[in-house]
Amino acid sequence: MGKGGHAQRAPADDLALGVAVAQAQDGDEAAFLVLYRLVQPGLLGYLRGTVDEGAEDIAAAAWREIARELPRFRGDAHGFRGWTASIARRHARGRFRRRGASHRSAGRPWTPPTGDHIAHNNLPGATLSAEAALFARLPRAEAEAVLLRHVLRLDESAVARVMRRPSAVVRVLARRGVRSLAQLLGPDDGTHDVARTLGEPR
Repeated sequence: MGKGGHAQRAPADDLALGVAVAQAQDGDEAAFLVLYRLVQPGLLGYLRGTVDEGAEDIAAAAWREIARELPRFRGDAHGFRGWTASIARRHARGRFRRRGASHRSAGRPWTPPTGDHIAHNNLPGATLSAEAALFARLPRAEAEAVLLRHVLRLDESAVARVMRRPSAVVRVLARRGVRSLAQLLGPDDGTHDVARTLGEPR
């Protein structure tokens, strides 16, 4: 955990997750199902808030890689959450690149989300839940920082590693994102309700 008051309290299920990871690495299939149940809701919530559609497909592809690479993982439960987030993020970015190439080759006008905002409006057939649409109104980096902090509940240094940005930048992005959400939601603070709906562990 980071210092200076920025670390979040570890989720209550981190002990169970750490045990499940160790047992799954020894080939225990039941333990793998446990770690999947503990991590998948937050991972899927993160993806739903950062991609236009197909979050479930991206998560499935990420889990195939997680299962394949699990014996090589080294770290605790918090590290495991960050590791899975990095894998999911890479698969999401790959999907954006593939879809961009596909639509360009088909001659359809489409712009991949390479700017500061998530380009949901440019995606054909995009279907978003109300919560994901809310995050889509944030600058992409702010949305991602908030989701990693409050849905996957990573600490600042872990978010920095996943996003490949300095911790100080991540801190600013997360604070701006929370303020922006508060403004979008109105006077009642519904930020945590939105986070839970997207998959934050209860």
